[in-house]
Amino acid sequence: MITIGIDPHKSSLTAVALDEAGKTLDSRRVTINTAAFKTLTGWAARWPQRRFAVEGAAGLGRGIAQLLAAAGEDVVDVPATLAARARLLDTGGSRKTDVADAASVAHAAMRRPRLRPVIAENDHTRLRLLSERRDDLARERVRLLNRLHVVLRDLIPGGAALDLTADKAATLLRSVRPITATDSCRRDLAREMIADLRHLDQRLTANQAQIRQVLAETHSTITDMRGVGHLIAAKILGHVGDVSRFPTADHFASYTGTSPLEASSGERRRHRLNPTGNRQLNTALHTIALVQARDPGPGRVYYQRKIAEGKTPAEARRALKRRLTNVLYRHLIKDQLRLTLGRG
Repeated sequence: MITIGIDPHKSSLTAVALDEAGKTLDSRRVTINTAAFKTLTGWAARWPQRRFAVEGAAGLGRGIAQLLAAAGEDVVDVPATLAARARLLDTGGSRKTDVADAASVAHAAMRRPRLRPVIAENDHTRLRLLSERRDDLARERVRLLNRLHVVLRDLIPGGAALDLTADKAATLLRSVRPITATDSCRRDLAREMIADLRHLDQRLTANQAQIRQVLAETHSTITDMRGVGHLIAAKILGHVGDVSRFPTADHFASYTGTSPLEASSGERRRHRLNPTGNRQLNTALHTIALVQARDPGPGRVYYQRKIAEGKTPAEARRALKRRLTNVLYRHLIKDQLRLTLGRG
């Protein structure tokens, strides 16, 4: 098996082929253009038994990694930190050239058998893009509402209620009769903000419809879990991607940051909040835990049992999050198995 390490840059990439003993067979620098993929695969065609190792396949290397994965090539993602460690261990120490970097990427892939395989982008990728876009739009809407509140406070005695919408703001603004030129300016700015707010609301509605459509195409069952609506489901599926990269539920819990960290001292055994892992997934699981701890059902029963055992509400929620992580993992694994069997 030949391992081809790729060191990507904005305008070029460098590929180095190593044999099973780690000996350099050849190297190639490829300019990033429309013919880059064809040039790279044409150069690599001399080694039928090959796999590609791309540094930063989720960053600068995303383009070439996705093209290779879509073509059915065996591709793994090598983190930049891992490639840097491999370079330090190789002859030449920390000497840095593009060829040396690409060789380090290949060496790292040969030494680490459990690197993340690169999967061709699919519906999960679309869900992540749409979910991240929704987060951006929602943050912009909150910022705009806060600014509109400030302007209305200066125009209307007492300001506006907290549950402000574009229609409510427009109604309030119709009663304003500016006396000074400054107040007239404030009124005009408020009208612009209301128009911007309506535009944001339309984009959020369109985004939600897109998320529902793509989510339906995945045929995911995670929405059967209490507390998992289509927006939470989109965030989960988008950030998890290929669930088979997690061999066990414990690995998945570590990735989501729901596996508690031990903080024992002496005879006292306790665990504390895990601040690591994917925080987007952790936030989604926290929301699910809040809903299940509040509403009647198995989640609330489990939460109350932990409270009865002497745990604080925060500790009980963390325990529930960890339990829900296992349930979510089983849903994701079953969905992927069903999809695989359906394709077979």
